[in-house]
Order: sequence, then structure tokens, then C-alpha cells
Amino acid sequence: MTFGSASTTDEVLDGVDLSGTWVLITGASAGLGVETARAAAAHGANVILGVRDVEKGEAASEVVRAAAQAGGGLVELREVDLASLESVRAFTDAVGADHDRLDTIIANAGVMAVPESRTTDGFELQFGTNHLGHFVLVNRLRPLFGSGPARIVNLSSRGHRFSDVELDDVNFEATPYEPWQAYGRSKTANVLFAVELDRRGRDRGQRACAVHPGTVPTELSRYLTHETLESLPTARANVETVWKEPPAGAATSVWAAFVGGGDEVGGRYCEDCHVGEIVDDLASPTGVFAYALDPGRARQLWTRSEELVGESFPD
Repeated sequence: MTFGSASTTDEVLDGVDLSGTWVLITGASAGLGVETARAAAAHGANVILGVRDVEKGEAASEVVRAAAQAGGGLVELREVDLASLESVRAFTDAVGADHDRLDTIIANAGVMAVPESRTTDGFELQFGTNHLGHFVLVNRLRPLFGSGPARIVNLSSRGHRFSDVELDDVNFEATPYEPWQAYGRSKTANVLFAVELDRRGRDRGQRACAVHPGTVPTELSRYLTHETLESLPTARANVETVWKEPPAGAATSVWAAFVGGGDEVGGRYCEDCHVGEIVDDLASPTGVFAYALDPGRARQLWTRSEELVGESFPD
């Protein structure tokens, strides 16, 4: 069946049985994360919900638990703050202690266009949260994949077009801070991380890809101001905005995680439930810029990320 921009999670997963699989989803206390978890649980998956705010996560997880009860799966709620590597390491240690297997990671958590600020480890907040936090989380959990097939989905954005990564100035110490440029750097990093992850894992069937969910009204926009919106690069380029509700926004995540073939999605950028084409025009409503898929750049980012977090993750 062919899916598109209007497809929903339930349509994409129609007839798909996820019974027995273990799926970890970050940012699962609101918006796309909750919908992704609900859809997976409704089809039998056991889901681990990574949330920064446990109280908020408990309330949001009710719909996931109801779906899991109907689908026959399990739900775990665990605390993790992607802006703290100490928290990420504690989280991965706990998951590893309690589980000997993981099949899918959907790196959904993130922040967007925030005022200039730092993570607890001193990194620019968007790059530190959106990329480095997930870089450590995913790599520390990869041993749970064992030698079998697995899937990793990194939530990126059309915003990757705002900027390539700047490996020598990740914290804006040499250039003035600009919220959308920082967001673009982090979203490009999400794609490049998937490219290198896929290269390292594909011989074992462990495939990785990046996903643009579309423009969805979620808490991701909580930091936006009138001035920030006016400075949005796509607004200046007169890019048409097509809004989606969470069931359509999360559809590409579940398609890439559970439906799309490994060779189809591996190392690619996906949107609207298909693989995106390479474009070079900011005004194009769809597509990915080539620098985000550059394998050489992806390896450089991996090396630089290891240096920044002080931890090595060999093949």
C-alpha cells in the first residue's frame, strides 16, 4: 500500500503485529512521542517511555497504557533528561540492567529555537539535547540489539536546511548565537548521526534513518516568540506550510521503524511515509539537502561527538 502526507499511524500499521518487540521512545510525554508510543502499543509492542518530567509522563502515558492493555504489550515509564549526560547514562544503565533485548529506538525528544542557553554539561542546548544526548543514549543501548535486526529512527526536521553542522564551533563561541541556525545544526546532526549509525550496523541488519514528521502543533513550539517566527528562514522564503495533527505527524516515524524495508530507509531521510529526495532549494516543500547525507561528514560528526561527550563507541 502507498502512504503519503495524510496517512495516520493506524493506517500505516494496519495489519502489522508488533507483539514481543521492545521499543524505546524518548520525548514520550507529549505530542508525537505519545502518539508514536500509543500506536506501537496498540499493535502489541512493549514500549519504554523516556520522559524528562515523570509526573507529566504518568498523565500522558494513560492513553499508551490503555492501548497496551488492548494490544497485549507492556509499558515502562523511565526518567531521562537529554540535556544531562549524567541523566542519560543513568537511564541507559537502568534499561540495560533490566533488559537483555531491545528492537527499536525512536529518538523523538527535542527542543526548538530556544533562547541561548546551555545543557548541564555546557553544550549549546539544541545541539546538546537534540544530538549529543541521543548520541550517548543510542550508542550505550546498541549492545541490547545483540546480533539481530534492529531499527533506529532519529527525529530530524525540514529545519536541517537552516544550517550544516559546525564541528569547530558547536557552542557558538566564535559566532553570534541565532536560534534557527542552532536548530538547523542540531537537525542536520540528527540526519548525519543516522547515516553513520546505518553504516556501522547494516551488516547485522541494524538500520538507522532520520525522519521529518511535518509541521505539527506540539509543545516543541513552546519557546517561539513573534520575533523568532519572523526570523524563520522558511517564512522569509515563502515556503508553504501544511499542518498535520499528531497521528499524521507520527506516521512517518512508525513507517520508518516498522514498515519500510531496511534497504529502503537505511541511511536515508524520510518524510510523508517515503524516502525524501535530495533538493537544493530552501523553498521546496519537501526534500533533504545533500550535506545532511554526506557519509564523510557523518563520520567526522561521530568522531567530534565522541570527543565532546568523552566516551568512545567503536563499531
